[in-house]
Amino acid sequence: MAKYELREAALELLTRIGEQGGYSHVLLDQEMKKRSLSPKDGGLLTEIVYGTLQNKLKIDYQIAPNISKQKKLKPWVKWLLYMSVYQMLYLERVPDHAVIHEAAEIAKKRGHKGISGLVNGVLRNIQRNGVQDPSEIEDPAKKLSVETSHPQWLIHRWIDQYGFEVTKGICFQNLKHLPMSVRVQPLRISRDKAAAELAERGIQTENSEFSSQGLIITEGNILNDPLFKNGQLTVQDQSSMLVAEMMSLKPGQDVLDACSAPGGKTTHIAEKMEDQGTVYAYDLHKKKANLVNEKAKLLHLQSIETKQADSRLLSDVHEKESFDRILLDAPCSGLGVLRGKPDIKYHKKEEDIYALRGIQDDLLESLAPLLKVNGKIVYSTCTIDKHENMQAVQHFLEKHSEFEIDEEFHNELPAHLQNSQGWSEYGLQIFPQDWDTDGFFLTRMVKRKPSF
Repeated sequence: MAKYELREAALELLTRIGEQGGYSHVLLDQEMKKRSLSPKDGGLLTEIVYGTLQNKLKIDYQIAPNISKQKKLKPWVKWLLYMSVYQMLYLERVPDHAVIHEAAEIAKKRGHKGISGLVNGVLRNIQRNGVQDPSEIEDPAKKLSVETSHPQWLIHRWIDQYGFEVTKGICFQNLKHLPMSVRVQPLRISRDKAAAELAERGIQTENSEFSSQGLIITEGNILNDPLFKNGQLTVQDQSSMLVAEMMSLKPGQDVLDACSAPGGKTTHIAEKMEDQGTVYAYDLHKKKANLVNEKAKLLHLQSIETKQADSRLLSDVHEKESFDRILLDAPCSGLGVLRGKPDIKYHKKEEDIYALRGIQDDLLESLAPLLKVNGKIVYSTCTIDKHENMQAVQHFLEKHSEFEIDEEFHNELPAHLQNSQGWSEYGLQIFPQDWDTDGFFLTRMVKRKPSF
């Protein structure tokens, strides 16, 4: 790559993500494809972008004392400082003097000599004065906010819901790398055979305890492996795999997946049904519905019917009591997946949680009549907020006496999850620190009598 090109690419991405609300995983993926980066350069770009986002508030704590409060920095200058300090604090293989020199040169190229001097001065001050220790902060919530780069409103919200120790566990776990896990397509290859083939090519795995189809990658790059490229396995977090496992599926059923994109759970449902029956997969956006279709084709699954629709209006499409099973993997705040999408914690606001809850309530309300008597509905989210999870389920059950929590749900969970700290009468809350997965909620309700 040309001189400074990789850092300039990182700066461009960070500015777009931080200031314009772009999604880190989407923009990074596009950038890698556009530039055809080598694995080494791609790894460094990913490290700088995700690492800077992951630790932004802690980095800001280092930068703030070195900039006059009156000084208004342009967004790109601020992000140049953030990514440079990240490299100085966390990337041992890049010497500080090289980081400072490169930052000053980029500043000169993008701005002028004055900006270059400011960037150089701030970074040299930090290098000279050493790192400020957040442990000196007296307020425990503020200290945790700085140490783990989570906004204070989020820290206070989790403390109110779960207490300080659980919150501390969530925040520190969110700074750790999330192990990649994959799901085998069992109609095409067994888990044991897949693991053996991968091992021959230097990719080491462990069996997941969440799904009989799951493998955790402990060493090697799965994304270039033939099994992945040929659709014999697909990337999916372990907690997400639990959804289809807990839907009590049988071949030949009619199943509705109301919010199906990008299709990981949809295709898992079809696999659990041995590709017999029909999975009706809907998504609000046509482009996202197409992603589900592409995933089904890649995995050689025929039983999935994909369409674009607002699932709140599906009673116009399907008769009452049409489905044996319904999955509502509801739109949510995403606060359980901050390890892979750290930008969420800065973009989300408390009012977003309440707005999303309105959509979750509407979806449950609209889908309830479509379930057969004695049918089962699984409600899941990738958030750890009680308002979107337990309280949403409680609210629904209070309004719908024909539904109850399926008493078999708890006993059908994998043994290690049955006594989890996140278990409640309304379902299972998985915290990221519990099993080194994404944070996730799921529950299963059964319909005992007709809807009126």
